[in-house]
Amino acid sequence: MSRPLLYESHMHTPLCRHATGLPGEYAAHAQRRGLRGIIVTCHSPMPDGFSASVRMRPEQFDEYLSLIAAAADEWRGRVEVLAGLESDYFPGMERWLEKLHQRAPFHYILGSVHPQIKEYTSRHFHGDWPEFHRQYYRDLAAAAETGLFDSLAHPDIVKNQGAECWDVNALLPDICRALDRIAATGVAMELNTSGRLKTVPEMNPAPAIIREIHRRRIPMTIGADAHEPARVADHYEEALTLLRECGFATVSVFLRRQRREIPIQDALDSLRG
Repeated sequence: MSRPLLYESHMHTPLCRHATGLPGEYAAHAQRRGLRGIIVTCHSPMPDGFSASVRMRPEQFDEYLSLIAAAADEWRGRVEVLAGLESDYFPGMERWLEKLHQRAPFHYILGSVHPQIKEYTSRHFHGDWPEFHRQYYRDLAAAAETGLFDSLAHPDIVKNQGAECWDVNALLPDICRALDRIAATGVAMELNTSGRLKTVPEMNPAPAIIREIHRRRIPMTIGADAHEPARVADHYEEALTLLRECGFATVSVFLRRQRREIPIQDALDSLRG
Protein backbone atom coordinates (compact mmCIF):
# COMPACT_ATOMS: atom_id res chain seq x y z
CA MET A 1 0.00 0.00 0.00
CA SER A 2 1.32 3.45 -0.91
CA ARG A 3 2.10 5.94 1.83
CA PRO A 4 -0.48 8.68 2.49
CA LEU A 5 0.04 11.75 0.31
CA LEU A 6 -3.14 13.79 -0.01
CA TYR A 7 -5.03 16.13 2.27
CA GLU A 8 -8.66 17.08 2.52
CA SER A 9 -7.99 20.72 1.76
CA HIS A 10 -11.52 22.11 1.84
CA MET A 11 -13.60 21.32 4.92
CA HIS A 12 -15.65 23.13 7.53
CA THR A 13 -16.66 23.18 11.20
CA PRO A 14 -19.95 23.82 13.01
CA LEU A 15 -18.82 27.42 13.57
CA CYS A 16 -19.93 28.27 10.02
CA ARG A 17 -23.52 27.35 11.04
CA HIS A 18 -24.11 24.97 8.12
CA ALA A 19 -21.67 22.13 8.80
CA THR A 20 -21.66 19.25 11.28
CA GLY A 21 -18.87 17.35 13.00
CA LEU A 22 -15.71 18.39 14.81
CA PRO A 23 -12.27 18.37 13.14
CA GLY A 24 -11.35 15.14 14.92
CA GLU A 25 -14.27 13.37 13.22
CA TYR A 26 -13.07 14.62 9.84
CA ALA A 27 -9.58 13.35 10.69
CA ALA A 28 -10.99 9.89 11.45
CA HIS A 29 -12.56 9.70 8.00
CA ALA A 30 -9.36 11.01 6.44
CA GLN A 31 -7.50 8.09 8.00
CA ARG A 32 -10.04 5.65 6.54
CA ARG A 33 -9.54 7.20 3.09
CA GLY A 34 -5.76 6.97 3.24
CA LEU A 35 -5.10 10.70 3.51
CA ARG A 36 -2.03 12.20 5.08
CA GLY A 37 -4.07 14.89 6.75
CA ILE A 38 -6.79 17.51 6.74
CA ILE A 39 -6.55 21.27 6.35
CA VAL A 40 -9.49 22.90 8.09
CA THR A 41 -10.79 25.77 5.94
CA CYS A 42 -13.90 27.14 7.56
CA HIS A 43 -15.52 30.33 6.25
CA SER A 44 -13.64 33.41 7.37
CA PRO A 45 -15.21 35.80 9.83
CA MET A 46 -16.14 39.10 8.21
CA PRO A 47 -16.87 42.53 9.71
CA ASP A 48 -20.13 44.41 10.20
CA GLY A 49 -22.41 41.37 9.91
CA PHE A 50 -21.35 40.61 6.33
CA SER A 51 -22.98 37.32 5.30
CA ALA A 52 -23.18 36.51 8.99
CA SER A 53 -25.53 33.53 8.72
CA VAL A 54 -22.96 31.29 7.02
CA ARG A 55 -19.71 31.98 8.89
CA MET A 56 -18.13 32.23 12.30
CA ARG A 57 -18.40 35.52 14.13
CA PRO A 58 -15.19 37.56 14.52
CA GLU A 59 -15.17 36.84 18.25
CA GLN A 60 -15.19 33.08 17.52
CA PHE A 61 -11.90 33.13 15.62
CA ASP A 62 -9.82 32.04 18.62
CA GLU A 63 -12.33 29.24 19.28
CA TYR A 64 -11.82 28.11 15.68
CA LEU A 65 -8.07 27.89 16.16
CA SER A 66 -8.58 26.01 19.43
CA LEU A 67 -10.81 23.41 17.73
CA ILE A 68 -8.06 22.75 15.21
CA ALA A 69 -5.33 22.59 17.86
CA ALA A 70 -7.33 20.10 19.94
CA ALA A 71 -7.82 17.80 16.97
CA ALA A 72 -4.14 18.12 16.03
CA ASP A 73 -3.18 16.93 19.52
CA GLU A 74 -5.72 14.09 19.41
CA TRP A 75 -4.50 12.78 16.05
CA ARG A 76 -0.79 13.54 16.35
CA GLY A 77 1.29 10.82 14.72
CA ARG A 78 -1.68 9.42 12.79
CA VAL A 79 -3.32 12.20 10.74
CA GLU A 80 -2.03 15.74 10.31
CA VAL A 81 -4.60 18.35 11.31
CA LEU A 82 -3.62 21.75 9.94
CA ALA A 83 -5.10 25.23 10.05
CA GLY A 84 -6.41 26.91 6.95
CA LEU A 85 -9.19 29.30 6.01
CA GLU A 86 -11.71 29.88 3.23
CA SER A 87 -11.76 33.65 2.88
CA ASP A 88 -14.35 35.59 0.92
CA TYR A 89 -13.16 38.06 -1.66
CA PHE A 90 -15.40 41.11 -1.76
CA PRO A 91 -14.14 44.53 -2.89
CA GLY A 92 -13.31 46.71 0.07
CA MET A 93 -12.58 43.79 2.42
CA GLU A 94 -8.95 43.29 1.39
CA ARG A 95 -7.40 44.99 4.43
CA TRP A 96 -9.61 42.99 6.81
CA LEU A 97 -8.46 39.72 5.22
CA GLU A 98 -4.83 40.77 5.17
CA LYS A 99 -4.91 41.32 8.94
CA LEU A 100 -6.93 38.15 9.54
CA HIS A 101 -4.47 35.98 7.63
CA GLN A 102 -1.65 37.26 9.83
CA ARG A 103 -3.33 36.12 13.04
CA ALA A 104 -2.28 32.46 12.77
CA PRO A 105 0.35 30.35 10.96
CA PHE A 106 -2.04 29.11 8.30
CA HIS A 107 -1.01 26.39 5.89
CA TYR A 108 -3.53 27.18 3.17
CA ILE A 109 -5.82 30.07 2.28
CA LEU A 110 -8.63 29.43 -0.17
CA GLY A 111 -10.09 32.48 -1.86
CA SER A 112 -13.78 32.34 -2.66
CA VAL A 113 -16.23 34.48 -4.54
CA HIS A 114 -19.66 33.41 -3.28
CA PRO A 115 -22.24 34.71 -5.76
CA GLN A 116 -25.14 33.20 -3.82
CA ILE A 117 -24.86 35.48 -0.78
CA LYS A 118 -27.23 38.41 -0.60
CA GLU A 119 -24.45 41.01 -0.47
CA TYR A 120 -23.12 39.79 -3.82
CA THR A 121 -26.45 39.37 -5.61
CA SER A 122 -27.75 42.75 -4.43
CA ARG A 123 -24.66 44.43 -5.85
CA HIS A 124 -24.39 42.55 -9.14
CA PHE A 125 -27.67 40.95 -10.22
CA HIS A 126 -29.93 43.27 -12.21
CA GLY A 127 -32.01 40.76 -14.14
CA ASP A 128 -29.32 39.62 -16.59
CA TRP A 129 -27.93 36.21 -15.66
CA PRO A 130 -25.23 36.00 -18.37
CA GLU A 131 -23.86 39.38 -17.25
CA PHE A 132 -23.95 38.15 -13.64
CA HIS A 133 -21.90 35.12 -14.72
CA ARG A 134 -19.40 37.38 -16.51
CA GLN A 135 -19.12 39.62 -13.44
CA TYR A 136 -18.28 36.60 -11.31
CA TYR A 137 -15.26 35.85 -13.49
CA ARG A 138 -14.08 39.44 -13.36
CA ASP A 139 -14.24 39.22 -9.57
CA LEU A 140 -12.49 35.85 -9.51
CA ALA A 141 -9.58 37.33 -11.43
CA ALA A 142 -9.54 40.36 -9.13
CA ALA A 143 -9.39 37.99 -6.15
CA ALA A 144 -6.26 36.34 -7.55
CA GLU A 145 -4.69 39.73 -8.16
CA THR A 146 -4.93 40.70 -4.48
CA GLY A 147 -2.19 38.20 -3.61
CA LEU A 148 -4.18 37.16 -0.54
CA PHE A 149 -4.98 33.60 -1.58
CA ASP A 150 -3.18 30.36 -2.45
CA SER A 151 -5.96 28.83 -4.55
CA LEU A 152 -9.38 29.90 -5.82
CA ALA A 153 -12.24 27.72 -4.60
CA HIS A 154 -14.97 26.12 -6.76
CA PRO A 155 -14.25 28.43 -9.74
CA ASP A 156 -17.50 28.04 -11.61
CA ILE A 157 -19.91 27.83 -8.68
CA VAL A 158 -21.76 30.74 -10.26
CA LYS A 159 -23.33 28.31 -12.75
CA ASN A 160 -25.81 27.35 -10.03
CA GLN A 161 -27.18 30.90 -10.00
CA GLY A 162 -29.41 31.36 -13.03
CA ALA A 163 -28.54 27.81 -14.03
CA GLU A 164 -31.09 27.84 -16.84
CA CYS A 165 -29.02 30.58 -18.52
CA TRP A 166 -25.60 29.05 -17.89
CA ASP A 167 -23.79 28.44 -21.20
CA VAL A 168 -20.13 27.61 -20.67
CA ASN A 169 -19.34 27.76 -24.38
CA ALA A 170 -20.85 31.21 -24.80
CA LEU A 171 -19.02 32.44 -21.69
CA LEU A 172 -15.69 30.86 -22.54
CA PRO A 173 -14.14 34.04 -24.02
CA ASP A 174 -14.90 35.89 -20.76
CA ILE A 175 -13.70 32.95 -18.69
CA CYS A 176 -10.45 32.78 -20.67
CA ARG A 177 -9.81 36.49 -20.14
CA ALA A 178 -10.17 35.88 -16.41
CA LEU A 179 -7.90 32.84 -16.59
CA ASP A 180 -5.24 34.89 -18.36
CA ARG A 181 -5.28 37.34 -15.45
CA ILE A 182 -5.19 34.51 -12.90
CA ALA A 183 -2.31 32.77 -14.68
CA ALA A 184 -0.24 35.95 -14.41
CA THR A 185 -0.55 35.87 -10.59
CA GLY A 186 0.68 32.32 -9.97
CA VAL A 187 -2.41 31.54 -7.87
CA ALA A 188 -3.75 27.98 -8.12
CA MET A 189 -7.36 26.95 -8.77
CA GLU A 190 -9.43 24.26 -7.07
CA LEU A 191 -11.31 21.30 -8.46
CA ASN A 192 -14.18 21.02 -5.98
CA THR A 193 -16.03 17.70 -5.90
CA SER A 194 -19.09 19.06 -4.08
CA GLY A 195 -20.36 20.47 -7.35
CA ARG A 196 -21.84 17.04 -8.05
CA LEU A 197 -24.42 17.80 -5.32
CA LYS A 198 -25.53 21.17 -6.63
CA THR A 199 -28.12 22.45 -9.14
CA VAL A 200 -25.74 21.83 -12.04
CA PRO A 201 -24.52 18.38 -10.94
CA GLU A 202 -20.91 18.39 -12.06
CA MET A 203 -17.65 19.23 -10.38
CA ASN A 204 -16.53 22.83 -10.13
CA PRO A 205 -15.12 23.73 -12.58
CA ALA A 206 -16.44 21.91 -15.64
CA PRO A 207 -14.06 19.99 -17.95
CA ALA A 208 -14.08 22.73 -20.60
CA ILE A 209 -12.74 25.18 -18.02
CA ILE A 210 -10.22 22.70 -16.60
CA ARG A 211 -8.74 22.29 -20.07
CA GLU A 212 -8.33 26.06 -20.38
CA ILE A 213 -6.73 26.16 -16.92
CA HIS A 214 -4.28 23.50 -18.05
CA ARG A 215 -3.44 25.40 -21.24
CA ARG A 216 -2.37 28.34 -19.06
CA ARG A 217 -0.32 26.11 -16.75
CA ILE A 218 -2.34 27.17 -13.72
CA PRO A 219 -1.84 24.55 -10.99
CA MET A 220 -4.87 22.82 -9.50
CA THR A 221 -5.73 21.67 -6.01
CA ILE A 222 -8.63 19.39 -5.09
CA GLY A 223 -11.10 19.52 -2.22
CA ALA A 224 -14.42 17.96 -1.31
CA ASP A 225 -15.81 21.05 0.45
CA ALA A 226 -16.82 18.68 3.23
CA HIS A 227 -19.53 19.98 5.53
CA GLU A 228 -19.82 16.60 7.27
CA PRO A 229 -17.11 14.04 8.08
CA ALA A 230 -18.34 11.38 5.65
CA ARG A 231 -17.61 13.68 2.71
CA VAL A 232 -13.87 13.90 3.36
CA ALA A 233 -12.06 13.03 0.10
CA ASP A 234 -15.43 12.43 -1.55
CA HIS A 235 -14.94 11.49 -5.23
CA TYR A 236 -11.21 12.21 -5.09
CA GLU A 237 -10.53 9.32 -7.46
CA GLU A 238 -12.95 10.79 -9.99
CA ALA A 239 -11.45 14.26 -9.57
CA LEU A 240 -7.89 13.06 -10.08
CA THR A 241 -8.90 11.05 -13.13
CA LEU A 242 -10.67 14.09 -14.58
CA LEU A 243 -7.57 16.23 -14.06
CA ARG A 244 -5.47 13.66 -15.88
CA GLU A 245 -7.97 13.46 -18.74
CA CYS A 246 -7.72 17.25 -19.07
CA GLY A 247 -3.94 17.11 -19.38
CA PHE A 248 -2.63 17.41 -15.82
CA ALA A 249 0.15 15.13 -14.61
CA THR A 250 0.23 16.47 -11.03
CA VAL A 251 -2.11 17.84 -8.38
CA SER A 252 -1.02 20.53 -5.92
CA VAL A 253 -1.22 20.82 -2.14
CA PHE A 254 -0.20 23.75 0.07
CA LEU A 255 1.72 23.40 3.30
CA ARG A 256 2.98 26.49 5.13
CA ARG A 257 1.52 28.48 2.22
CA GLN A 258 4.00 26.78 -0.16
CA ARG A 259 2.78 24.75 -3.12
CA ARG A 260 3.89 21.16 -3.57
CA GLU A 261 3.13 18.89 -6.53
CA ILE A 262 2.08 15.25 -6.29
CA PRO A 263 2.02 12.99 -9.38
CA ILE A 264 -1.59 12.07 -10.06
CA GLN A 265 -0.89 8.35 -10.32
CA ASP A 266 0.86 8.38 -6.95
CA ALA A 267 -2.10 10.27 -5.49
CA LEU A 268 -4.54 7.70 -6.87
CA ASP A 269 -2.46 4.82 -5.57
CA SER A 270 -2.39 6.34 -2.09
CA LEU A 271 -6.18 6.42 -1.63
CA ARG A 272 -8.23 3.68 -0.02
CA GLY A 273 -11.79 3.10 1.08
